[in-house]
Amino acid sequence: MQGTVIEHQGAAVRPAWIESAAARVTAVKDHAVGNKLYIGWSARGYKNLAQRWLAAYRDDYPQMIASAKADRKAAKGNTSAESDAHDLVKSRRKEYRQHKLMHLGKTAGWSVAGAAGAVTGAVAGGGLIDLAMALGAYTVGVWHGRPERAAGIAAPPLSVIEQADGGFGLDTGQVFMTVDQLPEGASPFPIAQARTPMQLAECVLAACVAEGLPVAEVSDVVRLSWGWQCIVRVSEGTPEAIIKKAGDLETRLDLAANGVRPTPLRERRACTVMRFVDRGADPFASAPGMPYRAPKSMSISDKFRIGTSVGGDPLEVCLAGVMGLWVAASGGGKTSILQALAEGTTACYDNITIDLDPHGDGLEDLHDAVRITARDNRKIEAVLLFFLVMSKARARLRKKLGMGRKWKASPEHPAVTIFFDEFPKASELAKQIAFDLLLVGRKELIEVEIASQGGTKLYLGENFAQMVALKAVGPCKVGDTRAVFGDGAVAEGWLPHRLSPATEIDPKDAGHLYLQGVPGMADEPIEYAVHEPQPERLKKLAAERREAGLVEPDRDSLEAMAGVDLPEYVEPTFDAEGNIKREAPVQLLTWEQLLRLCDAEPAEQEVEEGPARLAVAAAVDVMDKAGVDRMRPEPLVAALADFMPDLYGLITVEELKSLLREAGAGSPVPLGALDGMANPRGFKREALARLL
Repeated sequence: MQGTVIEHQGAAVRPAWIESAAARVTAVKDHAVGNKLYIGWSARGYKNLAQRWLAAYRDDYPQMIASAKADRKAAKGNTSAESDAHDLVKSRRKEYRQHKLMHLGKTAGWSVAGAAGAVTGAVAGGGLIDLAMALGAYTVGVWHGRPERAAGIAAPPLSVIEQADGGFGLDTGQVFMTVDQLPEGASPFPIAQARTPMQLAECVLAACVAEGLPVAEVSDVVRLSWGWQCIVRVSEGTPEAIIKKAGDLETRLDLAANGVRPTPLRERRACTVMRFVDRGADPFASAPGMPYRAPKSMSISDKFRIGTSVGGDPLEVCLAGVMGLWVAASGGGKTSILQALAEGTTACYDNITIDLDPHGDGLEDLHDAVRITARDNRKIEAVLLFFLVMSKARARLRKKLGMGRKWKASPEHPAVTIFFDEFPKASELAKQIAFDLLLVGRKELIEVEIASQGGTKLYLGENFAQMVALKAVGPCKVGDTRAVFGDGAVAEGWLPHRLSPATEIDPKDAGHLYLQGVPGMADEPIEYAVHEPQPERLKKLAAERREAGLVEPDRDSLEAMAGVDLPEYVEPTFDAEGNIKREAPVQLLTWEQLLRLCDAEPAEQEVEEGPARLAVAAAVDVMDKAGVDRMRPEPLVAALADFMPDLYGLITVEELKSLLREAGAGSPVPLGALDGMANPRGFKREALARLL
């Protein structure tokens, strides 16, 4: 008998152990259904096993070999040290080969034994044996794919919660508590007083109820080095209510500003991950730093890590064909973010990095690894026009090269990544050309990464923030959040405006941001911190990459540019009589001219003796005798035939162009009004004379 006899007179009362067992079964069933029968866990488990096998296969040998090679490079000039380092490289490569053979041998042996047993069981046994083997394989995957728990908290493999008399769960990493289990009259208390996951669940529920939030339960509580994390489910509406009350919850829980960080879950509309950061703690303190990338060690099509999420996941990006907008207020860390991106692009063997900044220092410490740097509007306009014309040329060239619908990056046909910092400070013409390039450059792998202090039309000149594929926002105003992520972004958990820019003595949240459109990543409102590049390390990396050789544009693209029409807004205008009314605001230059304009070319190299030099010299002489400073190819060929009939009597226009290109003159350029034509193409005497 249990309880008061009179109270239960005539009613069957089940023993407590039956009630407890029924609660366990219900909890197991709910957990299995809620996790979709652990199908995702099993897949993740085998992925984890594959990653462990690969880690064991490599056993850090590639990193050790890279370190030995770096030591060998650093010892350049010291014969003894260089020889020792070289021997170490060879030794580690030999050890790596032996290790891989041993590892593959062990794997093959265990695989044969396991496969033989499985085949024997499947053939000799019945259907129950097959089912048992399948369940065993599935369980192995589930076990190795179960979610990680906080260190020091022992949790069962399933969310089986023992219910105590008080209605509270055990002190485990999978604590679950409903609002009905909250003690009657419970009042909020500072989160610092919570010592166990169960106390944390009660603390959060009490604070939410006090704020009038429709919370239903708190689950998956874990203690982290910097605070707490849990999942809160609402009984009605969406987590928008929690997001709106984040500041009030910080007061209830006695946390610092931005101490409550909600992240709604896309796969569970009613739930949001709540992170509570202890006062003075930094969720990113233990994040790994920027990895070493050797010169020409990766492709622009590869992902590379630039930061870490507040949950500890890596932030990996791939910029191939991805147009980006990076917004952060002054002190928001834009320069560090662009440097982290450019550190990856300058390590590519199939990418050309361009640095544009009309106001600041742009990529600064990576200058040596950047092919072109432009710091005033005249140079910036010329660079943007050059690559806009190249993108149009590539669109016509892809089919001829057998690339299909998109340009395929390779060392012979590289991509181009243009970093355009302080975009609002650029001229209107530069903004217009950049906007056109945003529209047409993606398929041709000429991508533009624009950085601005704001995301509204006031800063960008056009409302193009939401049309850009990759959008990232750091410390900013709430208007910038809505302009970039959409009008309802704040309600959905996009909160970069809650981040604080750096001051003179406190970095605060500089380099922190929210992102959308990262290839291969879900668009979830999660805070990330980008690696803070160290200036001296960047300078060293840049020097290494310059020494290894910078990537140059492919000749196919440069030659195809000659047949592309310029945008009308950069063409000169003429009156009815053919007189020029307005000069061209920017000239399309050859690659060599563009390098010279931006001081990207070292000392000028004279053309070597040979047919190409003779052609340049003859062309200059012809123009001198005719008293002109420019000529179209056709009259130039005719004049050469008269001037030097023995050499040029039978030369064609295409042959002359080929010789001049070989000499470094590039393709014909616009000449302005000439020979009764509005703007024909040809060669200028000054450009040819510089080659001599």
